[in-house]
Amino acid sequence: MRRTERHKVSGPNPLWNVYERLPFGRTFFNTLIIEIGRYCPSMSLKKKLYELTGMTIGHETSIAYKVTPDIMYPEKITIGTNCVIGFNATILCHEYLIDEYRIGEVIIGNEVLIGAGALILPGVTIGDRAVIGANTVVTKDVPARTFAYGNPMQIRE
Repeated sequence: MRRTERHKVSGPNPLWNVYERLPFGRTFFNTLIIEIGRYCPSMSLKKKLYELTGMTIGHETSIAYKVTPDIMYPEKITIGTNCVIGFNATILCHEYLIDEYRIGEVIIGNEVLIGAGALILPGVTIGDRAVIGANTVVTKDVPARTFAYGNPMQIRE
């Protein structure tokens, strides 16, 4: 099971009233900065922009074109040093369901490669020097120095 905080709600689905729990202004700021960063060609400028949202990003990490970090809880994303996050990958720290929402940190170790189109779900840790294949849905922790691929995700040592 992923490490997430579960919050039950009654009434309409939790996304309907999301701004009762999250400050609209902060979410708007995060969205604006992340959208600018998604198209920014400079790795160092992109890193600085994302750090304004509260993300922690290590030295010499490269985040490719159109990567989408979580806009609601970017401060729950930690990316180590010298990582490569591939084109159009998505890093989520929240998931909204019909009667609950879940929030969890995403921790990406050092020298990790995340392939194009990968989807990283809330509450997972990816160990140092792990490789995540293109279009993989990361549903659980990935140990260091392993290769994770596919949907459903499989891990090869």
